[in-house]
Amino acid sequence: MRRILTEQELHNLAMNIVGRQLETDGFEFMAINSKPKKNPQYVCLKEKNLHFIVVRNVEYPNDPKDFDIELMKKIKNHAIKFEAKTYFAGVGLSNATDRTLPVYLNEEYIVDYEGLIEI
Repeated sequence: MRRILTEQELHNLAMNIVGRQLETDGFEFMAINSKPKKNPQYVCLKEKNLHFIVVRNVEYPNDPKDFDIELMKKIKNHAIKFEAKTYFAGVGLSNATDRTLPVYLNEEYIVDYEGLIEI
């Protein structure tokens, strides 16, 4: 029986993809919040600098590099108080067989992620 991934599962998948990249790039995790509407998702330290990272799962055909400008302004203003840098990490996830279909549990999917976008 095929099961479509829930919004939370898609968000968790996007979080894992970004988290692995952050780890590889030498970021140290200070706080992780996996709730989609609780921002930022990651608060990290790298080279003694604080980083706020907002992660979003972006549905096909939307562009994972497009972000909510008002939300990111709000996060950036919050980050400034902590002398932190602010980033957006949009992760496009789509069905590997047919991009117009949803992503199903235990089936192949395509990841469209080009890294952090500094705000």
